[in-house]
Parts: sequence; structure tokens; C-alpha cells
Amino acid sequence: MAENRASANEETYREGVPCWVDAQLPDVEAGKRFYGELFGWTFEEAYGSSVWARLDGDRVASLAPKTDGRMPTVWTVSFATSDAAALGRRITAAGGQLVMAPFPVGDLGTAALATDPEGAVFGLWQPGTHPGFGRRHEPNTFVWAELYTRNTAAANAFYGGLFHEALFGAGAEPDFGRADVTDVFPAEMPPHFLVHFRVADLPDALGAVHRLGGRVQAPPFETSYGVVAVVTDNQGASFALLQR
Repeated sequence: MAENRASANEETYREGVPCWVDAQLPDVEAGKRFYGELFGWTFEEAYGSSVWARLDGDRVASLAPKTDGRMPTVWTVSFATSDAAALGRRITAAGGQLVMAPFPVGDLGTAALATDPEGAVFGLWQPGTHPGFGRRHEPNTFVWAELYTRNTAAANAFYGGLFHEALFGAGAEPDFGRADVTDVFPAEMPPHFLVHFRVADLPDALGAVHRLGGRVQAPPFETSYGVVAVVTDNQGASFALLQR
């Protein structure tokens, strides 16, 4: 495995802050070509068969091969926690479920996978040597996670209970929003998280997505946090591009 150096830009994320994103892909090499061209990322070996994506040397995401063809091709957002086991218990007590109980990822940290009461999947990350994003909110890095749900009031209650300080505490500047599924997607779309990457020029980025074999799911639309377009990569993983 490549050395676990941490960037000087990496920080400690308080509980409930989106601190990492990873893609589960059928073909990691194809993913490296797509995202390397789209975002200017470089790649190196990480834990197991996954790879770090770096921007100017800082860790910004990871790509991993799907271990089962029945698994979705998807980007997953993980929320920071100092105690994944305790947070997992709070999730189940609040009506969510643990899909994967907390497990160690070498010395990097402890991961878990959960769903909210509506079935939207998200990750938990308890840091070891890997605290999370080394760079975020800048062009070509993570900037926002939007939960598309059928019940925004229930989602606000669930996540507000879990992550109150990160969402509503003094000085909080959350990059996690909630919206109705039908605001953007067909009514039959299941509740889900949509990872947003910031871009400097949205039309240019959409042109690159087309050129690289991806497609546009939802053309640009205005939101309270910027102009967004929903796209898929060349293997079917959905994500959003955000210009602000």
C-alpha cells in the first residue's frame, strides 16, 4: 500500500460533517481515466484494491472495484464520527439500519455503512491516520451532499437528531441539504444521497462528461447553493456538478 501521508490541508471533522466520498465501480482503470480527465485528479494505490484520488497532492476521493456485480455503481458520502459504534446504535434507535457494522480499514480508520429510515445509504468514518478530505469546496473537489427524500420533514428530524451540531449548531456551515425527490427526479426514484463536485465552468464540465462517455441526467438548474447539473460517469455512477 502507498504511504499514508496526510496533507497539511487535512483537518479533523466534527461529527456529522461529510468527510469523504468514494465510488464503487466495475472498472477502476476506466474510472481513473474518466475522473482524471474531468477533474484533473491523479491516482495512487490505497487500502486493498482501492485507489486514492488526489488533486495537487491532496486526497479528495477514492475509487474501489465492486466486489459483487449486484452492488450498485455509486458514489457514497461518509459522515465523520469519533465513535462509529456509538453512532451506529443511535442510527438504529432512530429507525435507520446498519448495512455494514463498523469495521477497521487498516490503520486508516473505521468505516460503517448505514441507511436512514427511508433507505438512503450513507457511510460513517471514524478517522485513524486518514482524517478525510485533504481539500474540499474548491473546483474539482467535493462541495455538497444533497439527500433526495420523499419526506424532508422526517429527514430533517432524523439527521438533525444525529448531527445536530454539524447542521444547526453555533457557527455551523453545513454542506448537506435535503430536498424532495420529485424536485429533480422521477417520482419512482428511491431516496438517495447525491454527491456534488464543484466546477469552475459548468458548460465546459458538461461537455467533458459527454466527451468522456458520461451523460446528463438533469440539465443545469438553480438551487439555493449554486447551479447544479446531475450526470453519470461512463459506468453509470451518478453525481452532480455544482458551479457557485
